[in-house]
Amino acid sequence: MTQDELKQAVGEAAVQLILPKLEEESIIGVGTGSTANCFIDALAKHKHLFDGTVASSEASAQRLRDHGIAVYDLNSVDMLEFYIDGADEVNHKLEMIKGGGAALTREKIVAAVARHFVCIADASKLVETMGAFPLPVEVIPMARSHVAREIVKLGGDPVYRNGVVTDNGGHILDVHNLSITAATELESKINQITGVITNGLFALRPADTLLLGTSEGVKTLTAK
Repeated sequence: MTQDELKQAVGEAAVQLILPKLEEESIIGVGTGSTANCFIDALAKHKHLFDGTVASSEASAQRLRDHGIAVYDLNSVDMLEFYIDGADEVNHKLEMIKGGGAALTREKIVAAVARHFVCIADASKLVETMGAFPLPVEVIPMARSHVAREIVKLGGDPVYRNGVVTDNGGHILDVHNLSITAATELESKINQITGVITNGLFALRPADTLLLGTSEGVKTLTAK
């Protein structure tokens, strides 16, 4: 199967996972990126079964609206039963690096509200040790250089993602040359740097379930 076919398979698998638990008033958290887009497209066939969604980016919100699916502001929602999103890297603890699409802050907020976080990814994203994919860090623009200097002290090599402004008005530093063996500790350390909005480690709030697209079909993994 091609990578696109694997993404479509896990998107459909996520829909089948949540369908039995959807009710008329259900609101679903929806992530950002190419794999999340496959989930959105598969979910659209069942839009009559639930109330609406909360999106982690303007791009996802627009795709949902284009399908005729309601999109709510998270401030008007008490709880999300599910949040479905992809990952740039995920380990066997279901800790992730996210933010390749620059939506990490809103993704982290929506994940925090959801009872059940379902990560959908193709097999290439599952790794033993995270860090080969550069770790995104969203920063207040005026703090970019300060944050970069502090990250160097932690052993990373930050590179400014030129020309990218997030939905929150932030800038992105992509941190290279990390071997992340203590993800929760590193997530906390980076977030404590003044000027950081958040970083793309999802370790303090990892996924609950990983739907992994493989050549043998979609596998369901839980944290080890």
